Amino acid sequence: MPDLIARLLYALATLVGGLPLPAMRGLASLAGRCMRLAGSRESRVALRNLELAYPELSPEERDALHRAVLRTTALQALETLRLWTRPHRENLRRLREQHGVGLFDAALAGGRGLIVCAPHYGNWELLNQWLAARTPISILYRAPESQVGEAFLRLVRAGVPDRVRQVRAEGPAVRQLWKTLKEGGVVGILPDQQPKAGDGEFAPFFGMPALTMTLVSRLAERTGATVLFAYCERIGDGPDFALRIEPAHPAIADTDLVRATTALNAGVEHIARRDPAQYQWTYKRYKARPPGSGDDNPYADLERRR
Repeated sequence: MPDLIARLLYALATLVGGLPLPAMRGLASLAGRCMRLAGSRESRVALRNLELAYPELSPEERDALHRAVLRTTALQALETLRLWTRPHRENLRRLREQHGVGLFDAALAGGRGLIVCAPHYGNWELLNQWLAARTPISILYRAPESQVGEAFLRLVRAGVPDRVRQVRAEGPAVRQLWKTLKEGGVVGILPDQQPKAGDGEFAPFFGMPALTMTLVSRLAERTGATVLFAYCERIGDGPDFALRIEPAHPAIADTDLVRATTALNAGVEHIARRDPAQYQWTYKRYKARPPGSGDDNPYADLERRR
């Protein structure tokens, strides 16, 4: 039954993803305004994150950025439906620029394994398709709570048979990723998700301590794998993207996990600051607070309003 429902959802996604691009952009603008007017969870969380990350902005500047974030959030969701339901070859033609591909190719040729850190910036699903077109890859993901969601996710990401291995972020994942890297393979990780308690360190992110995964650093230190940041950045307001691949700071593989996670967050922040509207600000990145700090959950009042 979950597989059947997932296929029905896929058919619906195909219809929505088939909208003409101008209509999709118009719908995204409307959805962004609706989220703001309705005071949706996404709108409230995004605004709180912008208050925390950009305290120097005037109310007018923050308001303008908030509007842009909500519109881009909606556009990213609609674009993803299109990417999931169109041939990958067609999708990849939207990459009008490619920067740093030589770094990627050199890391593959080096045979020491490659960790691709893909922040929630631009469109990471398009990046997944580019990576899968170049090499087999194991992608770490947080499984949806429902069986239908799990079946749907596997369906839409199965466009390149035998090229994408989805690894659930749970018990055996670390061993599977370690084995892939030791064999010279490629692993994709979203580095800006809050880990479970005990699986991270607090490190600064936009000037505030954020619980940060240590997985990237531990894998890099123990396997000697190369670490690169990669993202597909939207070009203007059109349908095109630029692929960008950048080297990670060597400190990411430091045995001092606070130093390592600080370097990891600095890499993500550098990317997010390129165009803040393209970063995923609707995620409660600062929900966990350092023990003994006396800091409260900055989203507590938002949660009470649900």
